[in-house]
Amino acid sequence: MTENVTENVTEKRPSPRSIAERPPSVAHLLLARVAATPDTEAFRYPVPSAGDGPDDWRSYTWAQSAQRVFAIAAGLMDLGVRAEERVAIASATRVDWILSDLGIICAGAATTTVYPQTNAEETAYILADSGSRVLIAEDAAQLAKVRERRAELPELAHVVVIEPGDAVPAEGDPEGWVLSLADLAERGAAYLEKHPDCVKDTVAGLRPDQLATLIYTSGTTGRPKGVRLSQDTWSYMGLAIEAIQLERPDGVQYLWLPLAHVFGKVLIAAHVQIGHVMAVDGRIDKIIENLPVVRPTLMCGVPRIYERVFNGVAAKAKAGGALKFKIFNWAAGVAREYARVSQENFRRTGRASVPAGLAARHRVADRLVYAKLRAAFGGRIESCVSGSAALTPEIGYFFCGAGIRVLEGYGLTESAAASFVNRHDTNRTGTVGTVLPGGEVRIADDGEILLRGPGIMQGYHGLPEKTAEVLDADGWFRTGDIGELSDDGFLRITDRKKDLFKTSGGKYVAPTEIEGRLKALCPYVSSVVVIGAGRKYCSALIALDEAAILGWAKENGIGGGYAEVVADARTRELVDGYVSELNAGLQRWQTVKKFQVLPRELDIEHGDLTPSLKIKRPVVERQFDGLVEKMYEGA
Repeated sequence: MTENVTENVTEKRPSPRSIAERPPSVAHLLLARVAATPDTEAFRYPVPSAGDGPDDWRSYTWAQSAQRVFAIAAGLMDLGVRAEERVAIASATRVDWILSDLGIICAGAATTTVYPQTNAEETAYILADSGSRVLIAEDAAQLAKVRERRAELPELAHVVVIEPGDAVPAEGDPEGWVLSLADLAERGAAYLEKHPDCVKDTVAGLRPDQLATLIYTSGTTGRPKGVRLSQDTWSYMGLAIEAIQLERPDGVQYLWLPLAHVFGKVLIAAHVQIGHVMAVDGRIDKIIENLPVVRPTLMCGVPRIYERVFNGVAAKAKAGGALKFKIFNWAAGVAREYARVSQENFRRTGRASVPAGLAARHRVADRLVYAKLRAAFGGRIESCVSGSAALTPEIGYFFCGAGIRVLEGYGLTESAAASFVNRHDTNRTGTVGTVLPGGEVRIADDGEILLRGPGIMQGYHGLPEKTAEVLDADGWFRTGDIGELSDDGFLRITDRKKDLFKTSGGKYVAPTEIEGRLKALCPYVSSVVVIGAGRKYCSALIALDEAAILGWAKENGIGGGYAEVVADARTRELVDGYVSELNAGLQRWQTVKKFQVLPRELDIEHGDLTPSLKIKRPVVERQFDGLVEKMYEGA
C-alpha cells in the first residue's frame, strides 16, 4: 500500500497508559462502576403519567441496574446461551435495550442489533446470517416478523418480548419459544440462587478478542454486512471517551439515538465508564418535550436534528412578523461571526477572543435570541455531539455562537463510531476534531482516510473477501471517505469516495458540499440530492421540510397538503431564489442548472434513507427517475 503518511497527533491527557491497561470488556467496567458508585443514579426513563399530563420519569441506581442486568445474563445462561453465541435485540431505544445488551455481554454472548424499522425479510436475513439463538423483541410487531419467517430461522430457539402483554404464544409456536423479559429475569434469579457466582465467573473469563457485538451496516446498496466488534473495542471506547472529558460524572446525557446504530451503542460504553446519568427515550417526537424536563448537559444527534431545530426556529421567527424575522437573521449572522472569529483566534493565539464591537452585538443578540434557544434545550446544555453524517458549517457556527457547542465527530460502524471528535475547549467547526487517544490516522495518496487502533472491527461476519478489501494485514482500515488533516491534527471530511462524480465535461464534483450549502441557505430544505455523473451539468432533487413549508404556505395564502404546496408555482419560485443564491457562490461546473422539488420528504419507510438518516443516493435516483430524466431532456 502506498500512501502519503501524516503522523498521528494524540492527546497528552490523560496518560495513554491508563487506556493501554484497560480491562478486557465493558462487563468488567460495569462491575467496577457498580462497586464504586452503587447508590448513584444510573438511568432515567419515562413512564406514562396517571393522568393525561406529560410522562413521569423514574430512575435506576447502578446497583438496581446491575441486579436487572445479572438476572438477564443468568436467564440467558439458563436458556443455554454460551460464549460468543449471538443474542439479537430488535427494539426502539429504551432502558430495557441497554440492560439487555449489558446482560448479553455479562453472559459472555454477543449482541446482534436489529433496527425496529427493519422489515420481516431483512430481519430474518440478519438473524440467520448472524446465527442468533435468542431474539429480544420489543413488542408484538417485532415478534410477528420472526414468527412469519420462523421456517428460515432454525437456530432461533427463543423470542424474549420486552412488553409483557405482547409475549403471547401462537398456535404452531414451539414450546417455550416465546417468553417475556420478566419471565427471563425470573429464570435468571432462580439460576443465580443455584449458581451465585455464574455472572462474576463468566465476566472474569471474558477475553479481549472475544466477539461482543455484530452490527449490520444499514448500507446504501445491497445486503447489509455484519461488522464484528470485540469486547476490547467497547472497553477501549469507554476509556478513550472518558479521557477526552466529553461528559462529566455529575452530568446528564439525553439518549434518543437508535441503539441498533453504532453511534448509540458507543454511548453505553462511555456511560458505564464515566458514571453520569443517562436519560433514555428513543421517541423522536418527544425530544422537544423532553429537553426542558431532562435538562441535559450533553446530547448526541445526527445533523438532520440540528438542521430541523434551526429551520424550526427560523420558521417561528418568520411567522412572528417581519421585524422578528429580521432580528433573528441579524442574530444568526452575529452568532456565526462570533463563532468563526473566536475559534480562529483560539487556533492562532490560544485565546478565544473577539473584537469589542462584536462582543457587544453578541450580548444583545444573546438577550434577544440565544437565551431562549438555550432554554428550549433545558438551560444546562454544555455541548451537543453531531455525527453519522456531515453537519453544514453554517448550522454548526450558528449553534456554537448561540452558546450551544456542537462538537462534530467522525467514525464508522467498522471503527465503533468514535474515531475523531472535537473537544470542548478546542472545537473547530467544519472539522471532526482530532483522533481519539490510542487511535492512528493516515491519508492515502488519493485522499482516502485510513484508520488503525483498538476501535477497528475484526472484520465482516462470514465475508473474508470483503474484509480483505478494506482491512490490510497491518490493521489499517480503508474508510472510503476523503479527507484532509491540518498540521495540528484536525480532520476535515471532504466527501465520500464513492459519492464524488465526474461530469461529461471531465470536472469532478463533491455533491455533499453543494447539498450542505443549500441546506444552510434555505430553511425550508430537508434533503438534497445533487446529480451529474456523466452528465453535461449538475441538477438536484430537493425535498422540503413539511412543517416549515406548510407554515410558509399558510402565510402566503397557499392551501392544501404537502404535495399540493410543493407543486405550486410560488413554492418553486421560492426555492429557485435560494438555488440562484447557492449558484452565485459555486464554480461554474458545480452550479445546479435545474432542479425538481419532490412530492414528498425522503424517509426511512420508502427506503430513501438509512436508519441513521443517510441518503441512499441510488435508491432516490431510481425512485424519482422520471424527474431526473426530465431535468436532462434535450441535454
